[in-house]
Parts: sequence; structure tokens; C-alpha cells
Amino acid sequence: MKLHKTLVAMFAALAIFAGLLPSEASAAEVLKFGTLAPKQSIWGGVFQIWEKAVFKKSDEKLQLLFDYNGQQGDEGAMAGKIKAGQLDGAAVTAVGLSKFYKPVVAMQMPGVLTDWAKVDKAIASVGGEFSTGLKDAGVKNLGWGFVGMAHLFTKGGTISKPSDLKTRKPYMWRDDAISPVFYQVIGATPVPLNVPEVLPNLKTGTIDTLVAPALAVDQLQWGGHLDGVSEQITGAAIGAIIMSNKRLESLPGDLRTIVVDTGAVAAKALTEKIKAEDSAAYDRMSKKMKIFKVDEAEFKKTFATVRGRLAQGTFTPELVKKLEAAGGL
Repeated sequence: MKLHKTLVAMFAALAIFAGLLPSEASAAEVLKFGTLAPKQSIWGGVFQIWEKAVFKKSDEKLQLLFDYNGQQGDEGAMAGKIKAGQLDGAAVTAVGLSKFYKPVVAMQMPGVLTDWAKVDKAIASVGGEFSTGLKDAGVKNLGWGFVGMAHLFTKGGTISKPSDLKTRKPYMWRDDAISPVFYQVIGATPVPLNVPEVLPNLKTGTIDTLVAPALAVDQLQWGGHLDGVSEQITGAAIGAIIMSNKRLESLPGDLRTIVVDTGAVAAKALTEKIKAEDSAAYDRMSKKMKIFKVDEAEFKKTFATVRGRLAQGTFTPELVKKLEAAGGL
């Protein structure tokens, strides 16, 4: 797929500085970042360009190094390492961001942000507030980045109503604040796992159902162990590139500016690329898997109940209403 001219320009802004690999010399300052994304994934490709851009633009004074594929642990572990000063930053989803500022994960409430226009409205409405909350919790939001639009994926069967999940073995991200409420509402028993544990458990059949963006399913190699996908989008998977405030402030002013400026460009480039690539991934999978339709009314009813419960303590009623408004609800 041809990238939009704007996206090409964004990558060019980074690539213009990417003449040398970071490993070709030793920088005076080294910043360590973590991500669950594989090095050869869409995300990994952008992060490698960013690494090179920082190294080149800083005249080799600053080296940005990513540990890929969950080498630094799941997002909860990465958040803990950033807080402890053992890791300088990370590219994480809203689940990881919630370890610093819990309200951020509200953007992933089911049935709310079901297209990119709604996501953009949500970011415009609460993004500044969330970035402030993250900063107060110790990390700088270098730029929002998305994972994709979530669908239901299955193996060995399809799902029509939420209650069908009672007979399935659904995966639930162990650190997620929303999924436990969803499964409690419908009376299903999920299998709590961290992201690196999903693939081996798909292989053994310990789980047979999950909710995730098509691009993530593709890039994390989960797709080969699934055979069904829903047409319905259940919500958006949101993320951001974050860095320890303390570590960022420890850098000389010129290097700090380079990290912030190139980080914003990298996040923007990644966001635009993901929008296109997630749709393409779904199109590819829909040709290989059985597409099934769910009972929209039943799911909307269940999603509304879940959001109502989340508004009773997990998030404020005001935040839930703001996000529902962004989602046109």
C-alpha cells in the first residue's frame, strides 16, 4: 500500500538524519527504551528509524536503544523499571500508560472509539489532560501512537452474543483494568495472561478467543492459530511513547530538544502508518478466516453496562461521559 504523502514527509524528516546505525559508534549518552513489538514489526521499523535519527542529529552524542519483543518484560514490568530508573522510556499501550495514570486506559472502553475520527476527537478532548496526568506521575508523553481497531478473533467457532463467551476460553490481559469488568458482566471466565504469554497459550489451546487489532494479531504471529474474526469493531487500542521526566531533564538542553522533537515526529509517523496498515491487515485476514457478524444490539447493551460499572469507581462519571461524547454515544 502506498503511504500518504504526509506520512512520507514525516519519515523523511527522521530518515534525513539516519545515515549511521547507532551501533557504529559509542554515544556519550545512552537512552534505553522497551517495547512489546518485535524488531521486524511495523512499530519496530519506525523505532529503528528514530534510533538512527537521534544518533545522527545529535552528532553521535546521544544513542537511543530499543529492547524489542518484551525483552524488558510486559508493560507493567516496563512501567516499574521506568519508575525505578532502570529503563529510560517505553512505547506502550494504554494498559502500560495506566500504570502511571489510570484514566488513560478509559479510551479503550468497549463500544466507544470505533473509528479513527472518534479517536481523534477523544485525543482532542482529553489528550492534554492525560498528558498532564502522565507528567505528574513521572513520565513525558513524547507522542500518542495507536495499535489499531480491535475485533473479536476466535479459533474453532464463532461468537454471536456476549453470552457465547461463557463457553469459550478468552484471553484477558492481566494488567488491564477494563476486561475483568467486561467478563464479570457477562459471566465468562477469562484466562489472564501477559502479552508474551499469548502465543504459546494459543498453540496449546489454553485460549481460543481474544479481542485485539488485526495488525497486532498479524505482527505478533497470533493469526496462524486463529480462524475466525468479527466484522464488528469493539474499540480502539491506544498507546504512546513515554520517557522518564527525571532522565529527560538530566540531558543537556540540545539533546533534550532532539529527543522531544524527533519523538513527536516518530509518534506521528507511526500513528498515520498504523491507521493504514491495521486496515490492510484486517483485509488480509478476512480472506483467510471466517468472518462472522455479532448481535450488535446485544453487544451495545453489554458494553453500556460495562461502562456504567466502570463509571462507579474505576473512572469518573465525567470522564466516561466525555469519551462517550467523542464516540458519538
